[in-house]
Amino acid sequence: MTFIVEFYETELGACPVREFLDKLKTSDPDDFAAVVAGLAKLRNRLYHREPLAKSLGGGLFELRHVGKLNTRVLWFFVKNRRIVAVHGIRNKGQAIPDRDIRLARERMKDWQKRAER
Repeated sequence: MTFIVEFYETELGACPVREFLDKLKTSDPDDFAAVVAGLAKLRNRLYHREPLAKSLGGGLFELRHVGKLNTRVLWFFVKNRRIVAVHGIRNKGQAIPDRDIRLARERMKDWQKRAER
C-alpha cells in the first residue's frame, strides 16, 4: 500500500516543514538527507512504526532521526492514503517539547478545518 506525503501550508501559503528542511539542508546536509529519505520511506506502510515512526497520540505521529541532534517531523494521516507533515524540530533531548506538539496539533486542526470546506 503506497501513501502520498505532502506538506502542510498555512492559509497565506507558508510551508513550515519545507522551510525547516531548507534550513536543515544548509546547516546539516547529512541529517537533511536522512530525514528526506525517512519521508520517502513513509510512503510504504511498513515504515509507519518504530524505529522510524512513533505515535504521539491523538492522530499525530513523529518521523524520527537521531544524528548530531534529534530531528523530528510531525505528521498525521488523512483520507486516501495521504500523510501531511506539519512541523519539524531539532533538539538534544529525546522528548518533544510540549509547545512543539501543541503547534503541530494546531496545524493539524487548521488543515482539517480547511479540508472540510
